[in-house]
Amino acid sequence: MLRPGRAASKPGRGRERAPGGPTTHNGTPMSPAGSTSPRPIEVPVALAVTALGVAAMLASPLLAQRLSPGLGLRAQVALGTLLLALPAALVLLARPGAARAALGTGLVTRRAVALSSLLAPALWVGSIGLMETQSLLFPPSPETLDLFRRLHAALAPSGFLDAVVSLAVIALLPALCEELVMRGVLLPSLGNAVSPGFAVLLTAAAFAVIHFDPIRFLFTFVLGLVLGFLRLRTGSLGPPVVVHLTLNALTFAVAPLVDDPSKPYTPQPVLGLACLVAGVLAARPLLRALVGRPAAPA
Repeated sequence: MLRPGRAASKPGRGRERAPGGPTTHNGTPMSPAGSTSPRPIEVPVALAVTALGVAAMLASPLLAQRLSPGLGLRAQVALGTLLLALPAALVLLARPGAARAALGTGLVTRRAVALSSLLAPALWVGSIGLMETQSLLFPPSPETLDLFRRLHAALAPSGFLDAVVSLAVIALLPALCEELVMRGVLLPSLGNAVSPGFAVLLTAAAFAVIHFDPIRFLFTFVLGLVLGFLRLRTGSLGPPVVVHLTLNALTFAVAPLVDDPSKPYTPQPVLGLACLVAGVLAARPLLRALVGRPAAPA
């Protein structure tokens, strides 16, 4: 019943929103107190399954040798990637509510997929600039470059079907497995214990560390920040997976074409700065279009 002297509120105004419900930017907050949204797994469990996954990934070469001494490189890479996500996947299978929280409740539209696919090339161009600029202070060693080239040579496809397999191992599996662990399990769980921004920062650092690549640490850290931001603001694991997949596919396809093993590597600061600026300028409007504007205070 309305109190005398107070006008009825307009339909849809003054109505209490469900905690954790969708906002005007299609994002989903990370389960605030009292939320009825699917709750992520507890922080200790999230940390445990992440640590177990990383340990299993590191042990995968030994396991591969025991399973089959002649196991090829692609099979070994695929095995390690799958083992990274196995502990988290088992916990999520046993807890459907936590699985929904990991995948997110945000709607993944065709527009979001298209924008995410376009964001990846912008980040790839920016990564070139970041790597070239970083190389002025910390140039990659000849051993690191040689390892990178041998890895791409070993994964080079010999035909169409072979290329599909290589892309699945290099792009699809890492995008699904790494995002499930980092932005699906770890980020939402940490977001219930610390501020969302700090949770993104911690998850980005963990994402950079598990790649065990000092040369690419800065780039993977920055990428982790972007992917975490996308996960929070879109409320879905879909956009980070699409960006991750497309970025890895671009690196696999383009890197051998622009690298000349017969010439020594020399940093190109002008090219690096140009790529860095171009990548940032291209990524900024795409990010804005993906996440929209923050919701107005209720």
